[in-house]
Amino acid sequence: EGYVFKDVWSLRTDDKHSASFLYALVTAYQLANWYDNNQYCGRCGDKMIRVKEERALSCPSCGHRVYPRIVPAVIVGIIDGDRICITQYAQGYGHNALVAGFVEIGETIEQTVEREVMEEVGLKVKNIRYYKSQPWGFVDDLLLGFYCDVDGDNTIHMDRNELKIAHFVRREDIVLQPDHLSLTNEMMQRFKEGKTC
Repeated sequence: EGYVFKDVWSLRTDDKHSASFLYALVTAYQLANWYDNNQYCGRCGDKMIRVKEERALSCPSCGHRVYPRIVPAVIVGIIDGDRICITQYAQGYGHNALVAGFVEIGETIEQTVEREVMEEVGLKVKNIRYYKSQPWGFVDDLLLGFYCDVDGDNTIHMDRNELKIAHFVRREDIVLQPDHLSLTNEMMQRFKEGKTC
């Protein structure tokens, strides 16, 4: 009595809980999913068991050990003077965002920034500056935030498969996301306030 089931995503916009509570909740959700998705050994198919000394699973038959996988992704604030490139995804999340994407095998994080910016908005960038990171357990990501400057032509060539909006917006005209949990929103807020790294 007094408890209800709620979808983890719906709690993101619930103002009743602190950010630290929500991060703890999402981390537990991420870990529960990892245990659920790794019940059997990927090498021999036997049932995995939990390792007592560390957060890992081990196969009693072949000894194969697995650890939680974290997927690195970049969030990129592309700056052109007193403007920043604001995007909206073609599908899914409907609020303002920044260019974002996953690191590919064999890539440095900086190469990911350059590639994602070129793929999504067709811009070259320079002065890539690390801002900070954020675990994002909703989808097993570790977000790495960067600011960078447009290098040369600032004409946006948007990838319409990924985005429905991509344009430069002046600081004072930035519309933030409805919650304050994401690194993306924090980076837009900082730029709006005249701060970057």
